[in-house]
Amino acid sequence: MLDVKKLQQRLGVTADGGLGRDTLTALFAKAGAAAAIAPELGLAANVHFRTYGLVENGLRLAHFMAQCAHESGGFKYNREIWGPTAAQKKYEMNAALGNDQPGDGLRYLGRGPGQLTGRANYRLYGRKLGVDFESNPALLEAWSLGLLAFCAYWDNCTLNGWADQDNLKAVSNGINRGDPKSTKDPNGWADRQARYAKMKALIL
Repeated sequence: MLDVKKLQQRLGVTADGGLGRDTLTALFAKAGAAAAIAPELGLAANVHFRTYGLVENGLRLAHFMAQCAHESGGFKYNREIWGPTAAQKKYEMNAALGNDQPGDGLRYLGRGPGQLTGRANYRLYGRKLGVDFESNPALLEAWSLGLLAFCAYWDNCTLNGWADQDNLKAVSNGINRGDPKSTKDPNGWADRQARYAKMKALIL
């Protein structure tokens, strides 16, 4: 179970034991979200985290927050920084991503706190949520919609199960395996570990 009062005490908010928007806003701020962004994320999380079972225990919440913080650079980037790099060039006409039209690599680059990537994902999660991300990809740059889409992705990939086992490697691989040919930290493993350690110490 999630010990809400303990979390609130550590966050420095009113310790009333009720997990609400203010507590979640403070949690996003602690994970790096700026003052202009944290309230929007907290408002969305207050609904969607319950829907997707993310606050049923501390492990789920810590894993989810750490992965979002990693993918978004501490909630600084809701849109992938585009070079294009060598890796990003591989997005173009990439069947695994569903990118089948010229320009899809840039059009469906990573967006939102979880950096949802590829036409196939934009289509799939748009249909699941009733929002046409495929035709309007920039919608995912709204922090609240991006968070919702990543919650749906997390659920679809059954990552709560790996979080319950406290398996950071499996959770991380479920989001981004990176380049397996890379000789150095292919999926940002060191940063994922550091961010998870911070969230685990705060939440559990």
